[in-house]
Amino acid sequence: MADYKAPLRDMRFVLNEVFEVAKLWAELPALAETVDAETVEAILEEAGKVTSKSIAPLSRAADEEGCHWADGAVTTPAGFPQAYQTYAEGGWVGVGGDPAYGGMGMPKAVSAQVEEMVNSASLSFGLYPMLTAGACLSINAHASEELKAAYLPNMYAGVWAGSMCLTEPHAGTDLGIIRTKAEPQADGSYKVSGTKIFITGGEHDLTENIIHLVLPNCRTHRRGRKAFRCFWCRSSWSMPMAAWAHATRPTAVRSNTRWASRRPLPA
Repeated sequence: MADYKAPLRDMRFVLNEVFEVAKLWAELPALAETVDAETVEAILEEAGKVTSKSIAPLSRAADEEGCHWADGAVTTPAGFPQAYQTYAEGGWVGVGGDPAYGGMGMPKAVSAQVEEMVNSASLSFGLYPMLTAGACLSINAHASEELKAAYLPNMYAGVWAGSMCLTEPHAGTDLGIIRTKAEPQADGSYKVSGTKIFITGGEHDLTENIIHLVLPNCRTHRRGRKAFRCFWCRSSWSMPMAAWAHATRPTAVRSNTRWASRRPLPA
């Protein structure tokens, strides 16, 4: 297999010569003290090294081996756990994350270059941080400060991962007919039950916990109207319960995973 070499020259040209991003960043208060040309150059160089040396060499063998399911657990291809640990320790999972919760705070123009390198080196590997980044964006945009503090630091650090549990066997792209339901409990938590499919990164051995964004139907009392809200559910019960004072164990959404909802994200 040909060696992967990140197209850093092309990336520098687009960022610096075409878009002149450093000038724009200097004019934006939210970015002026966070990112500059030197910082971006260092990020691109290091991301190029990680993807070419740690991730790309695994690509073909990983695709040929695939993941393994045994005794209710999924193991990723050989080398993935070690490569993911290297990737996480470098802070790459949180490259575009909110600095208030441990992220690097880089704008999308920068994080997109890192994503390009990771996905070009090995798309099967890149799906894991990709889903986590999307989950983090949802939490940071819609969750309360309490939930952000409970989730984001570990997700940015790569200790926890994220997934999206949206469609169902009968639904396809029509999420308006999903049957998974969320039932409110007396303590303010919800029980979530149903069946979800096509859950990228829904189970693996790369992190100690996986935070699932689950889309259920929350039927309201007004004429039986359907309402859809996203719930955050954890796959592991080993984390401290202090952050889950109002959580209860729901019925199983999948046969191998017990999920509990802390609270729904705002509609």
